[in-house]
Amino acid sequence: MDPHSTPPRERDHTTMMRTLTVVRQYLAASFLFGIGLVAYGCGDSATVSEPAELGGLSVSTGTLEPPFNPATTDYTVQLSSDVSSTTITASPRVAGDTIRIDNQPTTSQTITLDSPGAEKSVSIVVTDSGAGGGSKSYTVRVRRDLEDNSLRALSVSSGTLAPSPFDKDTLNYSVNGVGASVTSITISATKSDQDSIMRIGSVTVPAGTPSGQATVQLGNTGSATPVSIEITRPGGSKKTYTVTINRGPSDNSFLQSLSLPPGLQLNPRFGSSITGYEVNVANNVTSITVTPRAQDTTARISVNGLATASGQPSQPILLNEPGVNASRTNINITVIAQNNNTQKVYTVTVIRAALGGNNNLSALSVRAGTTTLSLSPSPFDSNTLVYTGNVANNVTEVAVTATRQDANASITVNGQPTNSGAARTVTLIPAGQNQSTTTIPIIVTAQNSSQKTYTVNIIRAALGGNNNLQSLTVQSLNVPSHTLSPPFSQTRARTDYALDVDNNVGSITVNAIPQDSGASVRILVNGAASGTNSISLPLGPSTTEIEIIVRAPNGTEKPYSITVDRAAASSNNNLSALSVRVGNIAQPLSPPFAAGTLAYTVNVASSVNEVTVAATKADRDATMAIGSVTVPPGTLTGETTVPVNTTLSIAVTAPSGGAPKTYTVTVNRTVAEPPPPTVAPDLIREDDTCPPGIPPAECAPDFNGNPTSREDNITSVTRPRFSIPPPGAGETAKLYRDGVEEPSSFNSGDNTLRPNNPLPDGAYDITYTLSNSGSESGPSPAMTPQLQINTSAP
Repeated sequence: MDPHSTPPRERDHTTMMRTLTVVRQYLAASFLFGIGLVAYGCGDSATVSEPAELGGLSVSTGTLEPPFNPATTDYTVQLSSDVSSTTITASPRVAGDTIRIDNQPTTSQTITLDSPGAEKSVSIVVTDSGAGGGSKSYTVRVRRDLEDNSLRALSVSSGTLAPSPFDKDTLNYSVNGVGASVTSITISATKSDQDSIMRIGSVTVPAGTPSGQATVQLGNTGSATPVSIEITRPGGSKKTYTVTINRGPSDNSFLQSLSLPPGLQLNPRFGSSITGYEVNVANNVTSITVTPRAQDTTARISVNGLATASGQPSQPILLNEPGVNASRTNINITVIAQNNNTQKVYTVTVIRAALGGNNNLSALSVRAGTTTLSLSPSPFDSNTLVYTGNVANNVTEVAVTATRQDANASITVNGQPTNSGAARTVTLIPAGQNQSTTTIPIIVTAQNSSQKTYTVNIIRAALGGNNNLQSLTVQSLNVPSHTLSPPFSQTRARTDYALDVDNNVGSITVNAIPQDSGASVRILVNGAASGTNSISLPLGPSTTEIEIIVRAPNGTEKPYSITVDRAAASSNNNLSALSVRVGNIAQPLSPPFAAGTLAYTVNVASSVNEVTVAATKADRDATMAIGSVTVPPGTLTGETTVPVNTTLSIAVTAPSGGAPKTYTVTVNRTVAEPPPPTVAPDLIREDDTCPPGIPPAECAPDFNGNPTSREDNITSVTRPRFSIPPPGAGETAKLYRDGVEEPSSFNSGDNTLRPNNPLPDGAYDITYTLSNSGSESGPSPAMTPQLQINTSAP
């Protein structure tokens, strides 16, 4: 019977099974939905049938290709040329469904092919016998080889061929029982017809050779290696056999290596055949990992039951806590071979050291502020438990630093947990007339809980009686240090001092520093307590009594005094300096400054529009008005900006008052120089003459033999006149011959310049300039042509 078919006896309840299929598969998901249907009157339930399909399909001879699957509907059966028939057997998936083969109600039918090369297509229809009545069709094409392209024999060098014995019409074989250690096998095949060409994997056996073989390299252990054997007849027909070689799984359960974190070592050294090891760790190691690597990559590894990848660290394994004795923790590394039967267990026993008993200190120090105390006895010894240190009375706390020998030990300082090497601040017991002692316990607890107590006794000195001053200084706003009379001295028997200050000192600051930093200082001014050391002085002349009381830590007091005399106000209303500048350039005063000279003049260039005047008081506390700017007492210098051609007044009032002294500065701006004339001088016609004795119409030639006229600037007049444009107001014209001023006279009636002296014969460049009270302009253009004076007779 086909294993996929349903026995007839189950047919009676097939309909029920189909009807209940939905309920059986979806009961949980549909329960509430079903209740809802009933509530709304939908009490009928639907009947759902499984689809009609084959449960089995086989042939008596030949191989069904592809292998049967209910969902596959097309198949082929290849028969050898000498095989003429095969029987097709079909069974339904659901018992009771009907089957028709070639439209005949049967489950088995023999198909006969009368001659080689013949083929036939067989139709198989399975029909649902239930209420659905659906059907499904399958097709099997049976072909008889035209030629004999079969194998006559097939064998392998290792393992067992299945199915067995060999049948030339069976196309698919497997090779089983191949050991894991076998990496290759040889397949031997014999043709039915030696004239065929056979290809075994990549090896070709030519026509005329009846048999051949090929060595096949196998895959990894547990793998399947398919090999095809193809037979090709001279006529072109082909048949392919498939041999699948199943290599057995590995039985290798050995480790290749077993490693630990850096610094740890197995004992004995690792060997794949050694399964027991020990490793020692310090007592502060709480967990460990192991890294196993299998010899065979197909093996599985677990560490203490947890899967671990080969060559990768395991999960951290917690170690048993040690006590007085060491603890032992077993780590089991299990290696299971690929065949799931062979396994090997390696065990690593981790020995965690016992808890230590070291409760010693390696160092102990005490600081007061930034000063490290000298402890007695010295130097520190871990076996010496009691130490003493001394501090001044003003030290209120110390910092204790204790360092342990064993990193696993713990420390408390004065009852407070403290890190090794870290400072712990301890407040000292106050000291009065007698010294005080503060006892500081340092308890070191070893890992095994044993303790050792070190003690530091800090002796704080009694309150001191030093009520002397270390220094006494006085300063004011402009004087960093006034001189006391006599100068302050720590060894001077008397404690009274005098200080004279100028009238401009309105306040002073008294700095009194006691020798003992624990002493206090208070100041009285004219018998009244002062809350500050900054003391205001009355207007001068005045006297201020300042008393400095130094109180020692033990309460004894010592008075110091300073008598401060402030001078009367000054009557100085002079200037000590006066200057004028244009930009950053100083301008000369006339006359030069002197405190007793009150009036000054300064002359600036014509391009200047304003100047800056700066004045400095001889007495800082005088009041100065420089123009509209007031310079108050205490400010030494002031300045203001004024326009040119004005007079500035500077009034200075002495600190003592009275009439001010007034200085004046008159700023004069010079006249701008005239621009150079743009019109050249011209020889007037009346003086542009012919040579002497020659009528004007018959002028003699010039020096070069050319005729002359009244337009050519050739003349016999030795003091010729030259016309120029009228000069501007305040301007004076000057005549120049060959660039040198020629003494001349200007006639404003006809605007002519005339040399004061006769000019000698010759040719000359004639120009002129304009001058005013400021300066002289540049020269005018030269007259053209040149002036020629020729007094020679023709």
